[in-house]
Amino acid sequence: MTKSHAATMDYALPKDGKTKNNVVRRASIAGGVGSFVEWYDYGIYGLLVSSLVLVFAASDMNTSDAGLMLTYVGFTVSFVVRPFGGVICGYLGDKIGRQKLLAILLLMISLATAAIGLLPSYESIGWAAPTLLNLLRIVQGFSAGGEVSGAGSFVAEYAEDHRRAVVMSPLVMGSFIALLFGSLLISGLINVFGVDAMNSWMWRIPFLLAIPMALIGVYIRTRIEDTPHFQMVKASKRVVRNPIREVLSSKRHLKAIGLAITLPAVNGPGYYILFVYMPTYLNKVMHFQQIQSLMVTACGLLTIVGAIPLMAWLSDRLGRKPLLIASAIAMAVLAWPCFWLLTLGMFPLACMASILLAFAFAGHAGVIQATLAEMFPTNVRYSAYSIGFNLSTVIFGGSAPLLMTWIIGMTGIASIPSYMVIFTAALTLISALYLKETAGKPLADE
Repeated sequence: MTKSHAATMDYALPKDGKTKNNVVRRASIAGGVGSFVEWYDYGIYGLLVSSLVLVFAASDMNTSDAGLMLTYVGFTVSFVVRPFGGVICGYLGDKIGRQKLLAILLLMISLATAAIGLLPSYESIGWAAPTLLNLLRIVQGFSAGGEVSGAGSFVAEYAEDHRRAVVMSPLVMGSFIALLFGSLLISGLINVFGVDAMNSWMWRIPFLLAIPMALIGVYIRTRIEDTPHFQMVKASKRVVRNPIREVLSSKRHLKAIGLAITLPAVNGPGYYILFVYMPTYLNKVMHFQQIQSLMVTACGLLTIVGAIPLMAWLSDRLGRKPLLIASAIAMAVLAWPCFWLLTLGMFPLACMASILLAFAFAGHAGVIQATLAEMFPTNVRYSAYSIGFNLSTVIFGGSAPLLMTWIIGMTGIASIPSYMVIFTAALTLISALYLKETAGKPLADE
């Protein structure tokens, strides 16, 4: 243990073992609940695209690929602003702390999500409807840009060195549980009220649920102090005056940011193609019923939620590199066969393909956030982590649904998404070979 690390732990965490564990557990739960609310708000858009295209596109467009493309523009623009959100929030987070900023971000995205649920349709106000939708997606994207790296930094800086990935696993699971909850909620509403009701007005309910969820999430996030590491950096007056300038002027940090862009390459397609885009892909391209599409996605989500704690536990013992390498290989090998199974149009085979891909991806998802947090020191962690991860997400994940819809419509090749997964898995594999092992090592403060 380094001297700065020992001082950090003595500074803010109780010395009593039981009390210390309780504090760490509260930080882990706060991260998980906040992640659930944030990514429910952000992901519900992707799950409801089939309905949104009917509401926010002109009547002569909403049954065509043009209508779907128009709605996916809202998906893409939210990613374009994510790096800006990451830079601004990273700067503020490294200057004033993580805790208050994360509560503000949660409130911001929840209000934007609820506002989407109140928007008039295209038939009511014309092009103003999709314009307002995209503006609210920009607010969501800005918030999401600061969320992942901020929440990751927050939980990582509370966690013990020997079990950091395990402590961070609720944070990672929260995003997938949010999508699972959204999938089951929409499936339940369709079962009870029917597809016509969902497309007419019922689609608003999942968006409006953001308000009560936000109240719970903000309350939990404001009930725990800022991290021991940041408090120590602040107390010792080592807060960087301009974190962004510090990051961009340092060869050491720039090299780490470069790796933080390519290492999580498969994370974008893994998350947004396998779970967010999948219901629309199965419904619009494979012609599954909407309820079947959501249930196939739910099978994958149940699998990855169950597998993430196991993968995190293994990485704390075996290292980050072995898990990242194994997951990248598994994703590259399974992608094409599994998407081929989806093209057969058989519900049981589609569920099996979803489960296999989800288990393969769990080795990456359960490890990557801990790895990225460990790559940077506390005084610039939020900023550097934000820049690297958000750029990676924009390049490899943000445009995926729009790109997949366009290429499939142009070529008619339904297996196109598998090639995106294979390419990014190969890039992650190569990057992982250059990664220095960080498991079990103390976080640097500067």
